[in-house]
Amino acid sequence: MLVPPERLERWLDTAAGRHGAFADVVADADGVTVTCADGAVLRLDPPLGWDGPGPTPLARLGAAARSRHRVAVLLVRRGRWAVGVFEGGDLVVSKVDARLVQGRTAAGGWSQQRFARRRGNQTDAVVDHAVETAVRVLGPHVATCVGLTTGGDRGLVDEVLADRRLTGLAALRRLEPVEVGEPTKAVLLSTPALFRAVRVHVADA
Repeated sequence: MLVPPERLERWLDTAAGRHGAFADVVADADGVTVTCADGAVLRLDPPLGWDGPGPTPLARLGAAARSRHRVAVLLVRRGRWAVGVFEGGDLVVSKVDARLVQGRTAAGGWSQQRFARRRGNQTDAVVDHAVETAVRVLGPHVATCVGLTTGGDRGLVDEVLADRRLTGLAALRRLEPVEVGEPTKAVLLSTPALFRAVRVHVADA
C-alpha cells in the first residue's frame, strides 16, 4: 500500500494499536523493517531514502519522506503529454499539451495499411513534441531535481527519454513509475500523492 508522508505517523500509531508495541526496528539501505509485539512485520520503503533527521529510524524515515525534494514528472500517452516539476507537493512549473492521433479502424487491405502509417506518423509527432516540451520545461530544472517519475505509455516515455538532449533527465529516473490515466493537468497535479508516498507492506504473524 502507499501511505502519504503526512499520514505516516498516524498510520504507524494505528498499526501499533492493532499489532502491539514495536518490538524491533531495523534499518537498512532502502528502508525500515518493524516487528510488532504480535509478530506482524511492517516494511516501509520511502521513495528517496529514509535517513532524515531524528532520534530513531522511524522518526528519520518520516522526516525524509516529508522533505520538500524537487522531482520532475513526465507523463506520455498517445495524443497527450504532461511535464512538471514539484517541490514537495507544490507545482513549480508545468506544461500540458495534446496532438491528434487517430483511433483504430476496422477497415482492411490497403486502406488499413495507409491508416496504420498515418497513425504511426502521428504517434512519432507526439514523441517529438513531448521531447521539445521536456527539453524546454524540465531541462532548466534538471540540476535541482533529485528524481524523475514517469507515467503513461512506457514505450512512448522511453522514446522521449532516448533523445540525447534529455540524457541528464533520464539519469534521474530512479523513482517508481506512477499509474495514471490521460495526462491532463488534474492528473499531473495528483502525482505527488503517488511518487512521495511511502510503500508499506504488512506481513501478519
